[in-house]
Amino acid sequence: MSSHGSASFDLLTLALIEDLGPSASAAGDVTSQAFIPADSLSSASIVARASCVVSGLAIAVESFRRIDPSLTVTQLCNEGDELDRGDMLLSLSGSTRSILSAERTALNFLGRLCGIATLSRLYANAVQGTQVKLLDTRKTTPGWRLLEKQAVKAGGCVNHRMGLYDAVLVKDNHLAALSPDGNLTALPPVLKRLRAEYPGLEIVIEADTLAQVEQLLPMPGIDVILLDNMSCELMKQAVALRKIVAPPVLLEASGGITLEGIALIAQTGVDRISVGALTHSAQNADLSLEIESR
Repeated sequence: MSSHGSASFDLLTLALIEDLGPSASAAGDVTSQAFIPADSLSSASIVARASCVVSGLAIAVESFRRIDPSLTVTQLCNEGDELDRGDMLLSLSGSTRSILSAERTALNFLGRLCGIATLSRLYANAVQGTQVKLLDTRKTTPGWRLLEKQAVKAGGCVNHRMGLYDAVLVKDNHLAALSPDGNLTALPPVLKRLRAEYPGLEIVIEADTLAQVEQLLPMPGIDVILLDNMSCELMKQAVALRKIVAPPVLLEASGGITLEGIALIAQTGVDRISVGALTHSAQNADLSLEIESR
């Protein structure tokens, strides 16, 4: 398992401790211990109560298996599948106590991640037929970034950088610290050094105005110019300017992107649109666990 994968399952350990106490086991579920006979067996399923796009199956399955490896857990769909109300995600059989003890942790992961995948699919559908790529951001729940970015991909969008370590993204605060007077002449030597020290990293520079775009386009070393909070008209002008000055440089729209306005932005000719809302504004999917004694 990768280091990122290990981190996800360490998050699961924390979630189980949070719900079940230090033991992180079914023994911590005092209600089930008191009301459910130790030998009670049940079948159960996790069901969509509204349409959604699926993500988070692996960590949900692991939630049940961590509590009780003897549980039979069957995956009934795949990441990225579109489900209707009443469709099942997982089926379970085994100890009733174990199923109930893992229920909330599994549903918390699934609800959040299916919600992100569902919203991402809505955004992806809104720009279908264009060449634009929709990217997520670092606006994720602390500790959940890998899972949430996997959910974005399940919904049909694309992952931006994972963190501060795997791409260079120069924002307005970086530029202000480098040149308090707003002069970008200090930038080319920094770009040259970055290319030498981190040859494989993408370099993205934010621009707030068309004048900044004009300054940035000829500079060697820039992969992407981030068009931050620009109107569609300014974006079209930036696209036209890029075609003349520096065709290889990509243009990315960012800032306040909404589902209602994203199709118009895609039509400006930008190459990418980064959308923080994919993760920070997703509503949990409506899922439930339904159990039957046997």
